[in-house]
Amino acid sequence: MLISEYLALRNKISVTTGNGVTAENAARVSETTEGESFAAALQSKLEEKQGVGFSKHAIQRLSERSIDVTEGDTLERLNKAIEIAADKGSNDALVLVDSNAFVVSVKNNKVVTAIAQEELKGNIFTKIDSTVII
Repeated sequence: MLISEYLALRNKISVTTGNGVTAENAARVSETTEGESFAAALQSKLEEKQGVGFSKHAIQRLSERSIDVTEGDTLERLNKAIEIAADKGSNDALVLVDSNAFVVSVKNNKVVTAIAQEELKGNIFTKIDSTVII
């Protein structure tokens, strides 16, 4: 969630110190309480999936290794794999999509690096706690 989205959500609710709601904020407060509370609005924004992100290092590796994540349903499958890993409590996972491997920070929803099939042989993946083959 961007800070601007957070501030926009926060401005929907009037916080008072016990003196009641001012006339200026009454419409805004009644609109919010009729619709949803701030906590509910914040939670729904947090649950909106923006999709997997890529670190600068991962973007560099994708370019160097000619891995195209936009072809086919690779991104969709990568997102699904991260969701599966998160459901199992994983923090850092190796995700195998077709012939490519991605090391993913599950808690940050971000690809850390990408490895093409040609470079997989003989590699050891450390600092991961799970593997998802999708």
